[in-house]
Amino acid sequence: MNIYVGNLSFSTTEEALKKLFDEFGNVETAKVIKDNYTGRSKGFGFVEMPDNSEADKAIKALNGKLIEGKNIKVNQAETGGKKRQKKTFRRRSY
Repeated sequence: MNIYVGNLSFSTTEEALKKLFDEFGNVETAKVIKDNYTGRSKGFGFVEMPDNSEADKAIKALNGKLIEGKNIKVNQAETGGKKRQKKTFRRRSY
């Protein structure tokens, strides 16, 4: 299950995020999303856990928990992401 973790401190590392979820079960990946230009954390990340029951326990236990001075938001990530609609351009004839 892919888990969204929001409202992270900007100093939170991927290792710290993985360690936070490790106590609930096996963690495949932990990724903190960073800005492409500055390399600074955007304040959210994703954790991948293969066992759904372990992931559900982690979500229930960690949602709203105070981590590094911030109450984090933890829930199941939406699959597929949101796609932008392409604008259609028409050539005008005068």
